[in-house]
Amino acid sequence: MLIRTRRGWEIPERLVVPEELVMSRRRLLKGAGALALAGAVAACDNSNETQNSAAPARQTAESDPTASLYPFKHNAAYTVDRAITPESIVASYNNYYEFGVEKDDPVHNAGRLPIRPWEISFEGMVEKPFKTDFDTLIKAMPLEERVYRHRCVEAWSFVAPWSGFAMKALMDYAKPVSGAKYVVMKSWLNTDVAPAQNMVWVPWPYTEGLTLEEANNELAFMVTGAYAKPLPKQNGAPLRLVTPWKYGFKSTKGIPRFIFTDERPKTYWMALGPDEYGFWANVNPAVPHPRWSQSSEEVLGTGERVPTQLYNGYGAQVASLYSNLKDERLYM
Repeated sequence: MLIRTRRGWEIPERLVVPEELVMSRRRLLKGAGALALAGAVAACDNSNETQNSAAPARQTAESDPTASLYPFKHNAAYTVDRAITPESIVASYNNYYEFGVEKDDPVHNAGRLPIRPWEISFEGMVEKPFKTDFDTLIKAMPLEERVYRHRCVEAWSFVAPWSGFAMKALMDYAKPVSGAKYVVMKSWLNTDVAPAQNMVWVPWPYTEGLTLEEANNELAFMVTGAYAKPLPKQNGAPLRLVTPWKYGFKSTKGIPRFIFTDERPKTYWMALGPDEYGFWANVNPAVPHPRWSQSSEEVLGTGERVPTQLYNGYGAQVASLYSNLKDERLYM
């Protein structure tokens, strides 16, 4: 008889009584001047291109030189006991504030972002700083598909099949020197396609960071595709990060720069809301956001609210990373 042992995150969910939560950080953005930011995006929305782009913004197979690489081989070690969220939901319900503050703004506005050519630089404390392009990079990586939970700090979640490669492979490719402690990821900056980036009081470009220990953890994943196809622009094409044990805002989109340093970076949300967001952002249902509970989450597309798990159910793989950091603000 075959006895299957569940991995730590494969825990059946149980419904709980729905609780009233604040489901958006738009108030914080508006407090930082995002009313003007939203106005700039709205002005851009009036272009003919936007009005003719109601469908999800995705490059066609003919225009994407990596399309023939998909689908990647599925890695069965990374799956969950929860149904995969429909692609249409993941592609159209998203935070990508460069394109607007509403959930459906990215699907309408991201199509104007050019992602070919896409140069990627490796800077700072590496053996030799260098640049490459995305199409060269992806062919140098061990490609696979993984199914991960995604947990937003706003208390909603989904499950997606991501295509890409382990971030550890990228670390080996970059060759950081021994004194490096952090990898900083900076998103793109293009005010022609994102007028919101002209707002100087918002800390553009979007900046995130991990310790090298986190970046080399087995779960850290560089994403190039989803649902067995190249990644849509609104989900972070051509290259984004996914760290499934952390809140989703840690998984920066549209990355052209990796900077290695021995100083902890100030990330986008740390700069925008220092009283609400810290560096680590690990999922913990027992640690509330200052304005809402994190004890449960809405599973998109199901109408269900389920209990949130510590480290989003991935504690067996990542808890040891934080065992000596008892005095750190590890969860918000």
